[in-house]
Amino acid sequence: MNHRLTKIMKTRFTRTYSLIATLALFVAASLQAAPATAFKFQFGAEKAAPGYTLVSPASLYSADAGYGFEPGSTVTTVTQPSDNALQSGAVTAAQPFYFSVAVPEGNYRVTVTLGDPKADAITTVKAETRRLMLERIRTAAGKFETRTFTVNVRTPKISNGGEVNLDSREMNLTTHVAISRDWDDKLTLEFSDSHPAVAAIEIQKVDDAVTVFITGDSTVTDQPGGSVTCWGQNVTRWFKSDVAVANHAESGETLKGFLKERRWEKLLDSVHAGDYVIIEFGCNDSKQRGPQNIYPGQDFSETYVEAGTTYKDLLKQFAADVQKKGAFPIIASCSARRQDSKKPGSLQAYADAAIAAAKEIGVPSIDLNSMGLELNAALGADVSKAYSDQTHPSEFGGYLQSKCIALGIKQDNLPLAKYIVDDLGNFDPQHPEPTLSQFDLPPDGGGRGGGRGARGGAAGAPAPATLANPPAAAPQ
Repeated sequence: MNHRLTKIMKTRFTRTYSLIATLALFVAASLQAAPATAFKFQFGAEKAAPGYTLVSPASLYSADAGYGFEPGSTVTTVTQPSDNALQSGAVTAAQPFYFSVAVPEGNYRVTVTLGDPKADAITTVKAETRRLMLERIRTAAGKFETRTFTVNVRTPKISNGGEVNLDSREMNLTTHVAISRDWDDKLTLEFSDSHPAVAAIEIQKVDDAVTVFITGDSTVTDQPGGSVTCWGQNVTRWFKSDVAVANHAESGETLKGFLKERRWEKLLDSVHAGDYVIIEFGCNDSKQRGPQNIYPGQDFSETYVEAGTTYKDLLKQFAADVQKKGAFPIIASCSARRQDSKKPGSLQAYADAAIAAAKEIGVPSIDLNSMGLELNAALGADVSKAYSDQTHPSEFGGYLQSKCIALGIKQDNLPLAKYIVDDLGNFDPQHPEPTLSQFDLPPDGGGRGGGRGARGGAAGAPAPATLANPPAAAPQ
């Protein structure tokens, strides 16, 4: 009897031990597999400050390392002994350079220490696909500036299964690898200007940032390069570091397309109570047909909606979906076209319907179309420099349109307005600043990816056309 009891106890002990060991291995594997969400990098110094990883100019990004300079980034080191460990060196380059870090989806607060220990520096910082974060930060030789901003990083996966139906210019449909920096598994920072210099970068995942989500088409999206820069990738410039901007707009998109391709599902999957969603459509929703050299194979009869009925109904549906998440919808009218300076009204019915839809359901609105018409009139002969063709904004035009969006947020007296930076000033579309002669944001190196109708190039593309020599108008 005792022998049998002993055998039973040994069996139970063995099973229990095996179960505990299995659970321990599972927990250990889970902890080991958890991706890092906090980083500190230092550049140019002879020795890293405590807690920082010293990055060599030759450190190219690799999946194994999880960080590094992107291919094509040619940086040089400047070293100068200093009592401040973070100011004892920097990297700089004659051309824009990119630094990437592998991170999970989420919002990341980024703190950069900018400056050159031996020379005057001017640094502009962009994130992901050319989202303007910091504009022309000037530092004297041996002086450094520390600035903070928040970047949204996302992947196509949706939590309840499946993923966004990205197009072939956003993702390689054969290898299923993201082409666009907006959808990959990295946070990428771009440093550019006449003498960009960075000494340190800190990155920390945060859950307390207010996120401003954006929907729309090629007049809104994060364009990858070339001559087009939209308000969606410039509006980041006007928010304080407490706010992250998640621009889900994509070239060629419509209200119906956003639903069909699960883009709207993905956006709602990411929205939290207290966030904001700016909804701007109309440019493509109004099309019953489109030139195939720009939209190959796209059948607009499937996505066309009549302004006063289906268009308004879908805008209201989108706004209601946002409210169900405890977030705040903002309906924006579609941006004005260049030819509207001479022929007002090419999208007027849709612009009017958007504002009417917002009023009917009692949600805030931004009349970007009306402000765009005012901009066009105020720019006079310079209006051609605000567009890359008849519809899409140039870097100058996208910059001004982004100020219109920030102004609209202030005019609506939204709680979000407290996060608008002070140097937006008293912007007035009828007297826009900067003027063309004052605008000096440097062209950058472009980037990867882009969607239907995007005029930008991929990595390695020629530098964007200058404002003094705008590209020829593209057909619409």
